[in-house]
Parts: sequence; structure tokens; C-alpha cells
Amino acid sequence: MRLLFIADPLETFKTHKDSTFAMMREAAARGHTLMCCGPQDVRWQRGEKVTAFVRDITLTGDADDWFRAAQQPPDERPQVLAEVDAVLMRKDPPFDPEYFYATHLLSQAVREGARVFNDPAALRNHPEKLAILEFPQFIGPTLVTRDAADVRRFHAEHRDIILKPLDGMGGMGIFRVGPDGLNLGSITETLNADGAQTLMVQRYLPEIVQGDKRILVIGGVPVPYCLARIPQGSEIRGNLAAGGKGVAQPLSDRDREIATSLGPILAARGLLLVGLDVIGDSLTEINVTSPTCFQEITQQTGFDVAKVFIDALEAALR
Repeated sequence: MRLLFIADPLETFKTHKDSTFAMMREAAARGHTLMCCGPQDVRWQRGEKVTAFVRDITLTGDADDWFRAAQQPPDERPQVLAEVDAVLMRKDPPFDPEYFYATHLLSQAVREGARVFNDPAALRNHPEKLAILEFPQFIGPTLVTRDAADVRRFHAEHRDIILKPLDGMGGMGIFRVGPDGLNLGSITETLNADGAQTLMVQRYLPEIVQGDKRILVIGGVPVPYCLARIPQGSEIRGNLAAGGKGVAQPLSDRDREIATSLGPILAARGLLLVGLDVIGDSLTEINVTSPTCFQEITQQTGFDVAKVFIDALEAALR
């Protein structure tokens, strides 16, 4: 197969933990051809199909100097997306206006016959913080608002709360406010831009000390191990980007209940790969843009997540 990865610059990859690299490595081992570009390299013009300016790459097996590219900027070659076997959208968040516009270009490519994973319409319809609202039976007390008075009322009821922006990633912009309410007003003003932006507020879940669990669901089926991202020191965030420690562990009964309930629904919408975030027994996020933790789970358990993903990709293309 000919696979096009739309991702962040390859030169920025940390190959010892990058999930997109793990996908590429498994695909290359099976003899698939690899191409790459960034969202900024995708274009459409009347009379043409959606085209990307790509680099054809091969993997070297070297941990540092890990790829060779047949083309270098600004001499990438044009590639019609409908003429490759699969396009894998692996650009990291934030889901900003440029990401949104990229999904529309990819939707046009789908109309022209391209196979895009995850489906670009599904990416637009499942913002990672807000997608949980569809499944209230699995989430803890949650408020979405831009109104500071709403936030104060939620805090008065639940006493210990988490506030976060809707467009954050890697734990960015997450605050905890305890029963004393210290700095609640200034934190709310910071996150809601004095009423101009919507934020999410959730009851603090003390089970975070045991980890913010990332559960991967591939083709509607959960990977049997999750990665518990455990906060370190005085930190409240378990995200690996915020210094959390990743510990792989088998899914609990509740983890499996959530994943098997949501998995088929999300897969039917074109979401081949999903990362569910669960703290204790509560679903907190549904990650669809570029779910990670492949390598950490594989290294600690021996379960080859990348193999399962490429198996699912090949099955979806048959």
C-alpha cells in the first residue's frame, strides 16, 4: 500500500515514544510505501483534485537519523490524495482554525475518492473535550460554560474542581481549585477571557493519584492494556507532556465497559483509532486527532499496538 502521513515535521519526532513513528515502522516492515507532509502542504484548486506536496521517505533503523527523504523543501512532489491507498491524519492538536480548515480539505479529498483515517468529518464532530457530552452515563459531574457565575455555582456544589480550556493538549491550562476557592475568579477570567470563551469544569477526581488512564480503541476494539499516566510530586496532571509517569496495566472491568460501549459507535463514524481518557471510573476525554501511547504500552507489556493498528488499517482498505 501507499500511505500518506499528514503530521508534524518529521525532524521533531521523538522516535523512542512517538506513536506515528511506530505506525510507520510497522507499515514499512510489511513493505508499504511511506509518504509524509504537513497540513500546510495540502491544497485544492478548481479543476484539480486535492493535492499534497509530499516527501517519499524510507526508514533507516537508526534511532536518531531515522529517515531518508527523496525530496527536501521546497522541492516536494505533488501527490493527489485520491491516488494513494490511505491518508493518515496524525497532526497533533491544538484543534485550531487551521486544523479545522485542513479537515475540510480532507473531506473534499474523501468526496474525490480518498480514504482518510480518522475520517475528517468525524474529527470535526468529535472535539476531544466536548465529545464526552454524548455519553453522560460514563462521566463525572461536568459543566461547559463561559459564564463565571455558573462556575461559582458549580464550585459551591462540588467544592473541589478542575477547570480547563476546550482547546488544550498535554495538560496545558488545567487548574485545580479546592474548597477555599482560592483564585477561582482569576482562573475563570483567564480561561474564559472575561466571558468570551467557553471552558469546561469538572469535579476533581481523587483517583487521579492512581493515574489518568489512556485506553486505546482500534477498529472499535479496545487494546487490552491502558497506560496510567500518574502525576509526579505536587503536580495534579498525569499527562506525559506535563511530567507524568506512564505505567501500563490491564483494563479494569469499568475501563472495558466504557471502551466496549463507545468503541463500535465511534468506529462506525469513521474513527479507526480513538484514545479514551479515564480517571477512576469516569470518562474525561475522547481523543481522536492523534492518540498516542503505542510505544509505552508495547514496551511494558509486549502487546504490539502498532501491529494491531496496521492490521485494522489493512482490513479497512480491503
